[in-house]
Amino acid sequence: MAYWLCITTEENWKVIKEKNIWGVPERHKNTIVKVKPGDKLLIYVKQEKIGDETKPSRIVAVYEAASEVFKDSSRIFKTPRGMGNETFPLRIKLKPIKIFEKPVEFKPLVPKLKFITNKRKWSGHLMGKAMRDIPEEDYRLITREE
Repeated sequence: MAYWLCITTEENWKVIKEKNIWGVPERHKNTIVKVKPGDKLLIYVKQEKIGDETKPSRIVAVYEAASEVFKDSSRIFKTPRGMGNETFPLRIKLKPIKIFEKPVEFKPLVPKLKFITNKRKWSGHLMGKAMRDIPEEDYRLITREE
């Protein structure tokens, strides 16, 4: 079993929760094809400014991959600014394991996470990625800290 950090926006988190589906752009094909049914996916919502409030980056849920990767270009995800006409066609069906009542704030975890080697420039470990694999101990650390 593998563990994945899936990086999304506030708007697309709503889609994930409603439809139990995860999608990435075609350019992330080499990553998403490694996901197998039974793998655990942590949903990471990026820091965003909504109105006057800045919501911190946080982990909002744990899902299990419930399908192999499939292709579907129907427009269910909201395309973030600067991504043109992206539909996130490479998708996986998800089975919810746990939606956190109180999301786990990400920044306080950074010093303890193994996959983040540069603690000062930690966001570089996530930038430009749709998802990345993380070690089991990081997964356990994140899911235990609620």
